[in-house]
Amino acid sequence: MKFLPRLAALSAGCALCLAHADPLDSPYPGALVLKVDLTDAARRIFHVHETIPVQAGKVDLYYPKWIPGEHGPSGPIEGVTGLIIAGNGQRIAWRRDLVDMYTLHLDVPSGVSSIDLEFQFLSPTGGGEFGQSVSVTNKIVDLEWNQVAFYPVGYFSRAIRIEPSVKLPAGWGFGSALETANQNGGDVQFKPVTFNNLVDSPLIAGRNFKRVDLAPGAKVPVHMDIVADHPGDLVLSDAQLKAARALVTQAYALFGGYHYVHYDFLFTLSDDTGHFGLEHHQSSDDRMYAKYFTDADTYLAASTLLPHEYVHSWNGKFRRPADLWTPNFNVPMKGDLLWVYEGLTEYLGPVLTARSGMRTAEQYRDALAMTAAQMDKRPGRSWRPLQDTADEAQVLFNTSDAWSSWRRGTDFYPEGELIWLDVDTKIRELSSGRRSLDDFAGAFYGIDNGSYVTKTYTFGDVVAALNKVQLNDWATFLRKRLDSTDPAAPLDGIVRGGWKLVYTNTPTAMLKASEKVRKYVDLFDSLGITLDAGNNAGSINDVLWNSPAFAAGLAPRMKIIAVDGEAYTADQLKEAIKSAQAGKQPIELLIQSGEAFRTIKIDYHDGLKYPRLVRNSGTPDRLSEIVRAQK
Repeated sequence: MKFLPRLAALSAGCALCLAHADPLDSPYPGALVLKVDLTDAARRIFHVHETIPVQAGKVDLYYPKWIPGEHGPSGPIEGVTGLIIAGNGQRIAWRRDLVDMYTLHLDVPSGVSSIDLEFQFLSPTGGGEFGQSVSVTNKIVDLEWNQVAFYPVGYFSRAIRIEPSVKLPAGWGFGSALETANQNGGDVQFKPVTFNNLVDSPLIAGRNFKRVDLAPGAKVPVHMDIVADHPGDLVLSDAQLKAARALVTQAYALFGGYHYVHYDFLFTLSDDTGHFGLEHHQSSDDRMYAKYFTDADTYLAASTLLPHEYVHSWNGKFRRPADLWTPNFNVPMKGDLLWVYEGLTEYLGPVLTARSGMRTAEQYRDALAMTAAQMDKRPGRSWRPLQDTADEAQVLFNTSDAWSSWRRGTDFYPEGELIWLDVDTKIRELSSGRRSLDDFAGAFYGIDNGSYVTKTYTFGDVVAALNKVQLNDWATFLRKRLDSTDPAAPLDGIVRGGWKLVYTNTPTAMLKASEKVRKYVDLFDSLGITLDAGNNAGSINDVLWNSPAFAAGLAPRMKIIAVDGEAYTADQLKEAIKSAQAGKQPIELLIQSGEAFRTIKIDYHDGLKYPRLVRNSGTPDRLSEIVRAQK
């Protein structure tokens, strides 16, 4: 009973009211106006002016918190500074909710019909995932509209109209799924949209800009809009252009339809921004290393990014798990079906990468081998089933990579790929090759051609759709894999695909490219460690639980200073592993941990080990069938 006075105070206006949890799906009166000045972006300062129609009385405003595709309460409200709210030229006091930091309360005076918000958004300077990562260089700016807009509480986001505009540095080009109403130099006014479509339509701009037509002559335009720090990084080879165009045609062949009026790959190429992809209905926010097109290893290592995000236009944006659809950006999302949303996309993305020619069939298999080996070394599976990694996704996206094999992170991506390969090969086996997961993709995602109004689904809907393609007890099949605490990874799809996972002493070209581009040393399958190969060379990134390195006492963030009495280099450590295999002597390491130094010995004698797939002779080669281009 002692909490009752506090609850009464909350209900009086200091916390979320019922309307927050039960928004109206009816038009908000009037249109919001949003003006974003990006001419100071080089200092990572965005200047914002927003006008919101209101009625006098108590008004609550939201700052977007749950951003679709980021799967957590990740809206970067810490970047909002200098906020001043005024009506009829008079300043209006506001107060932040004491429970929900993303809600502002204000009392609008009589006679005020609209309020003006002036503030700056300080774009992140480092670290973090998605919108919390660096989005600006001297020559590039990536704008996510959820970072620079408040919206009224109590309505579906699709019921709120907004008129957005930007002011760009002189001479900069830009790309966005938003449609331009008019432009005068760097001042760009976009056509009015609903608030949910604004957030779903990021903008990229840069001094070095290029637009590439990926569907010449098609009635539905598809473009790649590229910004780069250096003009030389905008150059695609003829083969790369051909493969990018084939990605579009192969996606249509897979799904049998599309869900956009037009589509833009918004592609940022820089070594100084974050590197990730974020899906949208009619575009994708793709950020990759500067030399993506001009360095063969970078292209090889990162070529699944665009296909993955493109698949999301169908899987995740058009069709979405019911628990991941919300009426606005401040209602919590639930990630229980992320193994479909992300896991199936993680499977179909590499498949389309190979079908389009962005990777060869061998390169597809080499990447799959890396995924299989990674998931086959997850002792944490004995306590945390895959389902729990999806359930806890909003936490796991921000967790350290240290002890990943025991802690488990967002494994619904890589293990989801293995599960859906399992499903695909099972359909092919049961149907004697007459049907495949392609049939499921077309039936489940190819409906309502051209529409980008989200259609939700449940676990039962997925099972029912699979059974329409091929009868099987798919509910049990999937739940067994999702709820398993068996330490072994689900590799049946690889075996049924006609291949098997083995380890040799030579890394594949795919693994070497990944090490080079992402600057790490992969000894996870031998000693049980990965190490930094960048500015902090020798620092241990991760240690495999119960591995030889674990048994010897190594831990993440320790640093190897010397190997067998010689200064550490990656090559020196690899030579020591070879010598230990031949001579049966332990590997001696000088380790720094904080300010302490000590010598440890690793009793390991099985040599270097790197994963690859080899053919299982006498079995159908279904993997080759899966990645064959469709007509």
